[in-house]
Amino acid sequence: MTSTKALLSQTNRLATALHAALVVLVLASAIRYLTGHGFGDRAPWVLVGAALLLATYAAYRVLPDKLWLALLVLEWCALVLLAPSFAWCAVPLSFVALRVLPFRPACVVVAGMVVVTVVQWSRMADRLDPTIVLGPVCIAVLAVGAYRALERDALARQALLDELHAAEGDLADAQHQAGALAERARLSREIHDSVAQGLSSINLLLQAAEREWDDRPESARGHAAQAAATARDGLDEVRRVVRDLAPAELAAGLPNALRKSCERLSAHSETTVRVVVHGEPVALGSEVETAFLRTARGAVANVLEHSAATEAVVTLTYQPDAVVLDVVDNGRGLPRISAKMDSDRGHGLAGIRERLKQLGGTLVLESEPGEGTALAASIPLKSPPPERP
Repeated sequence: MTSTKALLSQTNRLATALHAALVVLVLASAIRYLTGHGFGDRAPWVLVGAALLLATYAAYRVLPDKLWLALLVLEWCALVLLAPSFAWCAVPLSFVALRVLPFRPACVVVAGMVVVTVVQWSRMADRLDPTIVLGPVCIAVLAVGAYRALERDALARQALLDELHAAEGDLADAQHQAGALAERARLSREIHDSVAQGLSSINLLLQAAEREWDDRPESARGHAAQAAATARDGLDEVRRVVRDLAPAELAAGLPNALRKSCERLSAHSETTVRVVVHGEPVALGSEVETAFLRTARGAVANVLEHSAATEAVVTLTYQPDAVVLDVVDNGRGLPRISAKMDSDRGHGLAGIRERLKQLGGTLVLESEPGEGTALAASIPLKSPPPERP
């Protein structure tokens, strides 16, 4: 939630108005003093004090906030002691205090400036005038009250925004869970309609072959051959199901899936892994996104385990006609270009290249001993069909 100490500091238009108001009031107060008193003994001090106040106010980007405010208040007090007309500058300075300090300390500063203003105006009038006392007090109360109302309104809006973001997060989690359940249901249907039925057929064929093995060997061998063919078909079907199964991380999109995977892989490593995305992300299809994600996992896993690199960069670039995934590290490099990746992740370099080839893509690996390794996987985008005339 937004801090209660800096509501107005985020309002650019109000800040500009405060800058202009303070400059105008300082100049007007200096002109009024010179018009009424001329260039007397105090005039040089008044002009120097006014210039110093403006210079200090202009240094708000350089000085720390609290030091800047303290200098402004002290210089203002000195000017009011020299020329009470500068008391009007307390109005924009009150908002400065409310912008810089928490609410209660800011109220103390505003009250102090009101006291200084009342005392100096009373000394100038040589009598106690109720309007001199009540005027600055009413202005201060209105300024602080308006600020407090704006602050509470802003905090209420921020609370609503926080609740909205939390609700969006809950909705995203629910959608993710629903997607995961739908994927599990799809996979169960795939297994039931293909693998399970194939295994059931193999079991029946082998049982028939066992019963006829002694009396009808030719028929038994036929059953066995048919069971072997069914097993081969089932193996092909399992490979198809595994190949088409998209990782759950891809429900949030390929860039987010890459970031989450790299964060998880490098969580307990001294190697820093950064993910950079160039171009406007577009939908690639589950097969292409799965291929990129598994390629990145295998490449990053090998960087973390074997390269002794301090940094690796995974770059996903969306080009007009292709999408390119680059994994570059500053490790010790490979002794030979033909070195294979860990077979437990992506089935090695040959498996990654074969997966990309099936999608019309290419894989390039460049490495020199001591110079790091760069892997580039590219898959062309399918062009939309030409419109009919």
